[in-house]
Amino acid sequence: MMNVVILAAGQGKRMHSDLPKVLQPLAGKPMIECVLDTVAKLPDVSRTVVVVGHRAEVVREALSDRTNIEFALQEPQLGTGHALQCALPALDPAAEQTLVLLGDVPLVQPETVDRLCRVAGDGMAILTTVLRNPTGYGRILRQRGRIVAIVEQKDATEGQKQIREVNTGIMLLPTARLSGWLSELKASNAQGEYYLTDVIGLAVRDGVRINSARPRRSFEVEGVNSKTQLARLEGIWQDHQAELLTEAGVTVIDPSRLDIRGRLVCGRDVTIDVGCIFEGDVELADGVTVGPYCVIRNACIEAGAKIDAFCHIDGAVVGSGARVGPYARLRPQAVLSEDVHVGNFVEIKKSNIGRGSKINHLSYIGDTDMGSGVNIGAGTITCNYDGVHKFRTTIGDNAFIGSDTQLIAPVTVGEGATLGAGTTLAKNAPAGELTLSRAPQRTIKGWKRPTKGKAPVAASAAPAAPAAVDPAAPTAAPEAPEATEAAAEHRHEGGKSRARTPARARAHQQKVQEREEAAAQTQSAEPTEA
Repeated sequence: MMNVVILAAGQGKRMHSDLPKVLQPLAGKPMIECVLDTVAKLPDVSRTVVVVGHRAEVVREALSDRTNIEFALQEPQLGTGHALQCALPALDPAAEQTLVLLGDVPLVQPETVDRLCRVAGDGMAILTTVLRNPTGYGRILRQRGRIVAIVEQKDATEGQKQIREVNTGIMLLPTARLSGWLSELKASNAQGEYYLTDVIGLAVRDGVRINSARPRRSFEVEGVNSKTQLARLEGIWQDHQAELLTEAGVTVIDPSRLDIRGRLVCGRDVTIDVGCIFEGDVELADGVTVGPYCVIRNACIEAGAKIDAFCHIDGAVVGSGARVGPYARLRPQAVLSEDVHVGNFVEIKKSNIGRGSKINHLSYIGDTDMGSGVNIGAGTITCNYDGVHKFRTTIGDNAFIGSDTQLIAPVTVGEGATLGAGTTLAKNAPAGELTLSRAPQRTIKGWKRPTKGKAPVAASAAPAAPAAVDPAAPTAAPEAPEATEAAAEHRHEGGKSRARTPARARAHQQKVQEREEAAAQTQSAEPTEA
């Protein structure tokens, strides 16, 4: 068994940020989360202790969903040796070894840590690397090939500064000896701190063999102390991710314009265009094509699906052979079945879209269960009458929803039903029937549009013709003048105006309704709504 201690107490002054250094993001997550992800892949970990100091409460809160870690407070921060002293009470004494990792060295990989553990044997081990420019790093001192000490940059002689093998800060120590060694540390150095690296000399004194291992890739042991270093490491990591994808057969149009901020799994013959960002857990099945500048987060794209440019997909499932975009947005719990088409400026949320259904233009579908073969016209929205309760909308197989239609949940559209364009549906629409909900179209003869800055034009003295209604014409929402006309409509007979009585008004309205129904029957025989 093994303890893991992550040193994360530093302030990071060179970051020039209120955010603690270990919480600065790399590959879409705080650096310390990257380290903890590596720890989660290690076998036989007994306890994981995170040493916090600067803004400790902020770091604790950021890691509050990690239930398998403990915290140790280092206050004040007196060096790496002092940090490990603070962690001692939280360690499992039965664990044979204690692994020390650094919260600002985020990209060390599990296989590298495993190699370090294997070379330690019954002694201890240090992860080292060779740098062209080792400035700032502690130098590894060897005698006859064996490690005998580590000297920090500020304490090194000119000859020691020429050594290119450096300490990464990552080491494996025997738990039983920690307490004794740490109690002997002295702060007699240029920094006035307790260096964990001084343990090396104590181990040599006690006859403990010190072995070493090196990472396969140099970026694994690069530390971050500034935003410049953080940006550089981000670029290195993204290049590495793109290289892994292309080696696995994925077509990445421009590897320098790809961002993976989580876990991306790709099948065969996947193509990813420029500027795409993948966050969280994303799966792209065989034959998937992702167009340029898409953002895909925690989503599953099934075989043969095509995602066109500038789409945002978050927490959604896209079925095989489906086509999405361009400029489409799929929000959490949007599930598209096979061969679904979702076009430009369409937003879908918490909805199930049946096989082969089409939502091609300018629509919002939320909290909806949609059958197969449904055609949704442009400008359609599903909505709730009170804006609070998320009632469901149900649309049966092969329904046709005309353009500019609103479906006010809870409501059901029956199988094979047709909703005429411009319908506001507040009641269930029966299967196989045409349903309309529109006011009759009217033309107001002689009406003059007001002109800015001019007095209204006087009404003509000639008798006005009655309002004309064409029963065969498509109906539409009433225009603004209609309300005024309905409130005080007059008929002219023999040069005199006579107000329409309530009884006459009702009779007129009945006639208009009969004409509308006749028009609807004509339309139902051959629907023309788009």
